[in-house]
Amino acid sequence: MSRLALPVSAAAAMLVALDGTVLLIAQPGMRRELGAGAAALQWTSTGYLVAVAALLVVSGRLGDRYGHRGTLLAGVLGFGAASAGIAVAPTVGWVIGLRVAQGAFGALLQPGTLALLRLCCPPERLGRAIAVRTGAIAVAAGAGPLLGGVLVAKFGWRAVFWINVPVAVLIAAMTLALRPPEVERGRRRLDLVGAALLAAALAVLVHALAEVPDRGWSDTATLVELAAAASLSAVLVGHERRTPEPVVPRPVARSRPVIGSLVLLLTSSAGLFGTLFSTTFRLQDALRLGPLDTALRMLPLTALMVLGAPAAAQALRRYGPRTTALAGTLLLVTGVAALAGPGAGGAAPLATAVAAALLGAGFAAVMVTATGSVVGDAPPGCAGAVGGLKQTAMNIGPTLGIAAASGTGPHGALPVLAALAAAGLLPAATLPAARHASRKEVVAPGG
Repeated sequence: MSRLALPVSAAAAMLVALDGTVLLIAQPGMRRELGAGAAALQWTSTGYLVAVAALLVVSGRLGDRYGHRGTLLAGVLGFGAASAGIAVAPTVGWVIGLRVAQGAFGALLQPGTLALLRLCCPPERLGRAIAVRTGAIAVAAGAGPLLGGVLVAKFGWRAVFWINVPVAVLIAAMTLALRPPEVERGRRRLDLVGAALLAAALAVLVHALAEVPDRGWSDTATLVELAAAASLSAVLVGHERRTPEPVVPRPVARSRPVIGSLVLLLTSSAGLFGTLFSTTFRLQDALRLGPLDTALRMLPLTALMVLGAPAAAQALRRYGPRTTALAGTLLLVTGVAALAGPGAGGAAPLATAVAAALLGAGFAAVMVTATGSVVGDAPPGCAGAVGGLKQTAMNIGPTLGIAAASGTGPHGALPVLAALAAAGLLPAATLPAARHASRKEVVAPGG
């Protein structure tokens, strides 16, 4: 039943978003019980992040080739099984290994959540479906710290992983009941060399960015890894030009709306998450607020993301992608700049609330518009590939933003992040002025 596509997509996206936020609450208890050092504890996050970022595009291509329902089902079941394994892990080494596996399965399930929306939703309803999915992610991200705190306080850190298991089983059951239209997938083979080069380049890049808060931008290891990522990317580009079936399909690489939307998601998520990272440290270290008070100061961000998503979908239909994306980017930049101004940054609760609301409204508009362009403008047969690219941008962006925030110090971070978010105005300006009907996949006979 195609009407299950939106609940499946939203629930799977919430599962991944919740897992990322509750981990931060679980790590202190994990450190005490397992006797984990700081470096090992960091790898419970970094290992997952590297795995998921490296494999998203490849997983999307597998979905295009073999079917998104199957890859989503395998991904969510594997994600739940890895979560159960972490919940009974005897050592931090087991936790790290299973977190890497969890990241791999998370990469397998995420592109399919967007591709199924593309397949099952009529073009005129796609924007609304994406808005609902965006709001669900915002709710999950906002509720994660609270839910994690309750679970850890009552049952210990392992409970935050046990909770994933029944949710994953429920999503798997809904996925089995889902009957998306059959599409003509062709017989294109996955370019294994290109896939390996892409995965290696992304893994090295994400690891380099994730280590910047500890090592700094000028550290030798950071510079070596960034150079290695650039070299692997250059080799990948040369290979992609020669191979008949590149891992990033040529119609995708040549699509201005898709590429513009991906760059916009990268810069906007970098600006937002870097700002949250910087502001959280200011609130807790400089102003001595506790975690709960810090979360309450930033609550308007979550509220405006939830409320702003459907408003952004309406604006998208009325004003088109370009205007909506430009307005959202300007709201996001204004929110970052407001936090850097007098009385904000937590010193004045009202000023901080207003800035947080601007951040939430702006990011909701960008997310709905850019995701709609990525999914709706995906060339036929490439929905999984663009879904993987979209999720890759949404994984690299926050890592880049946190690296930028930590590498510029507490006083210079917000101006740098405002400039990073403002860089999104250029790709936003390349989006179509008017929303055209989304392309549908080529339906196989009898489908």
